[in-house]
Amino acid sequence: MKRQMINPSQTQELYDRLHFSAATRVGDMIWVSGQVGFDRATNTPGEGMESQARLAFENLKYVLEAAGASMADIVEIMTFHLDMRGADIQEFVKVKDEYLPNRYPSWTGVGVTQLARPEYLVEIRAIAVAGCGAD
Repeated sequence: MKRQMINPSQTQELYDRLHFSAATRVGDMIWVSGQVGFDRATNTPGEGMESQARLAFENLKYVLEAAGASMADIVEIMTFHLDMRGADIQEFVKVKDEYLPNRYPSWTGVGVTQLARPEYLVEIRAIAVAGCGAD
């Protein structure tokens, strides 16, 4: 099996500048690098947790589709949060359940003191197995 680097056009700049792939695929397994809550069109973070969570899941979906998979193929997520105890986590769970409404993947949530930019509130990384979510 060969390792395939997944770098959709809107992530290529990060690959060139910071030297990491948006995702890596080997066979049907896909490892997606952390996705944050910023708008790819404007390169600006969302306002508040709900907006950032939605944008981060949209960015995750974008990368998975480029890798030949879907949100239904996610088997594990790991999320990094600035606030694990307040209203932010409840807002995050609400959005997570919209994007992953059933067949819930494994999930590890980690509280952190900072992310790549001070405006970011959450980061989501994922592991998927292409085709496993098909009914």
